[in-house]
Amino acid sequence: MSNVPARDALDDKVNRTFAGKVVRKDLVRKVKVGANVPVFVLEFLLGKYCASSDEMAIQMGLQVVNDTLANNYIRSDESMKAQSKVKEKGSWTFIDKVKVRLVDSDYWAELSNFGNKFVHIQNQYVRDYERLLTGGIWAQVDMRFEYDEEGKGKNPFWIEKLTPIQIAAFDLAEYQRLRAEFTTDEWIDLILRSMGYEPGEMSKRLKLLFLTRLIPLCERNYNLVELGPRGTGKSYVIQEVSPYAALMTGPTTVANLFGHMGGRAKGLVQIWDVVGFDEVADLEKMPKEVITTMKTYCESGSFQRGQEAASGEAGIALFGNTQQPIDVMVQTGHLFEPMPEVIRDDMAFIDRLHFYLPGWEVPKMRNDLFTDHYGFVVDYLAEALRELRRHNFTEICDRHFTMGSHLITRDRKAVKKTVSGLMKIIHPSGEATQQDIAELLEFAMEGRRRVKEQLKKMGSFEYYHTSFSYTLNDTGEERFVGVPEQGGRNMISADPLPPGSVYTAAVDQDGTVGMYRVEVSVSSGSGKLKTAGGVNGVTKESINRAFSYMLAKKSDLSIARELDVSDLHVEVIDLMNNRVEGEIGLGFFIAAFSALKKAPPSPAMLVLGDLSVQGNIKGLRSLAEPLQLAMDNGAKRALIPIENKRSFLEVTGDVVEHVDPIFFGDPKTAAFKALGIN
Repeated sequence: MSNVPARDALDDKVNRTFAGKVVRKDLVRKVKVGANVPVFVLEFLLGKYCASSDEMAIQMGLQVVNDTLANNYIRSDESMKAQSKVKEKGSWTFIDKVKVRLVDSDYWAELSNFGNKFVHIQNQYVRDYERLLTGGIWAQVDMRFEYDEEGKGKNPFWIEKLTPIQIAAFDLAEYQRLRAEFTTDEWIDLILRSMGYEPGEMSKRLKLLFLTRLIPLCERNYNLVELGPRGTGKSYVIQEVSPYAALMTGPTTVANLFGHMGGRAKGLVQIWDVVGFDEVADLEKMPKEVITTMKTYCESGSFQRGQEAASGEAGIALFGNTQQPIDVMVQTGHLFEPMPEVIRDDMAFIDRLHFYLPGWEVPKMRNDLFTDHYGFVVDYLAEALRELRRHNFTEICDRHFTMGSHLITRDRKAVKKTVSGLMKIIHPSGEATQQDIAELLEFAMEGRRRVKEQLKKMGSFEYYHTSFSYTLNDTGEERFVGVPEQGGRNMISADPLPPGSVYTAAVDQDGTVGMYRVEVSVSSGSGKLKTAGGVNGVTKESINRAFSYMLAKKSDLSIARELDVSDLHVEVIDLMNNRVEGEIGLGFFIAAFSALKKAPPSPAMLVLGDLSVQGNIKGLRSLAEPLQLAMDNGAKRALIPIENKRSFLEVTGDVVEHVDPIFFGDPKTAAFKALGIN
């Protein structure tokens, strides 16, 4: 008895308020070790036989639970033994998963581990429990054996009584009313204990990360991705907390996910509340058609199968393992790289994900993270979350806040769905203080911004608006929301560069931003330009124009003496690795001027713009995106053509705050300002 966990105030309050709907979670783990059955099956039995505060009664109840599992739970390799037992005894009670299908005009039950697909079942059970027809339910089954003369004993098994291992009826109004008995912190701790975790040593942020895993269970068509180290319990919620979720562990087909042509059989997204994909890296061989159809489904909840339009309410949850520390991932690539190529390179699909849960912040599942206290029977929690799916809380944040201009329609939808899901979990009545809602709104914006930041790193113009913010309606105060991990890769060093090196950027005709480091070295010669391999196309043309201007104006630029006895060697390093050919003539001009004058440029500076053969400055197609990219990667100042001064009004407040603009109207002024020459 000395090992019995001490009850705390929350345990007493939970047992008093939700009597009969809670269970001690250490008992679940104790039985689970020796029984390979779903958690909700165990908790059904524990709630039935161990719902007591008396330790002696609990120990006796545990013995009954173990005996029930030993005698009444069928293992899949014991199907013939189970059928024989029913035949020999005439009747027997056991636990199994029951599915029902309609064959001709008769209902037939199929019992997974019992191993029989033609078991008689009363129509009333099918009417009472629709889920029998859509994926099946775990149940306690009273089976009898009856030789049928007419059928000559072909199908002798009959379900006498079926008791679902689920809450028979759930009262949402009562659940919402009893929630008011708890403070917000108490309720969050109760939900976490119901999931099996001990929140005692957790930060508020870590608690929210765990709770986010529940959102697909209570928010319809919610798309979640979690990538992180192994052993952090990413797929545990989908696998164990709810009987309404399906976890896939390998590639699948369009027919399996979305149903057969003509509607002959429903797909997983129409049957389940959540379809999770564990170990997403294993989906490499999944047909492209699956992702294409899923892309449409993740956007609208509908899809096309042949000539038939269909819809579903299941959320999509993707779980995968990261192979490197987060700082390495941020520095060397984007955070979707652990995904299979069929997903990783599909930016339109990634854009449909509502929240990126940073799995690297979740600790590995140590013993001290599991609770020994009371929590809801998971099936009660699952029913609460499922009932809340019917309700819409997406407009709650509009009561107090207005989202910033960088959140487009898809971003707003994602953020609102996350806030809605967390409200259902923490504040199921839909009532919360402005401060509580603000906290959830910032958390939701961060998860969506993480998705957008990775899309921006992939180099697409349309995803460069990532300065997420919200404004308080009553005060007009605007608050910006960032992501904890560094948004960029710190490609623009804060340390001084050697003479001849300059950071520059350009926007191509498709709107994609390229960022480069131009390196110019000087050798003895006669004023020739030599370009390294890889400098081609538009980039090479812009460099040649700038060099022609230098030759023509070398006296006016005061570089005639240096240029006449030197050759210039230029290399352009593509920092984004997105192969954008950029008009970077001005960047080359300043790098060459710096090399010839042996004067280093200002540190953490980005040079923008191009020039013609005659030295006329050419502005950029767009200014906001390269400056946003520059800020994310460490730039502190930017040389900007005067032609783009009007465009500077479109730049967001946080960029203006972090990157000082330096305007210029001609190449010589630009060079002098870049090198700090008066």
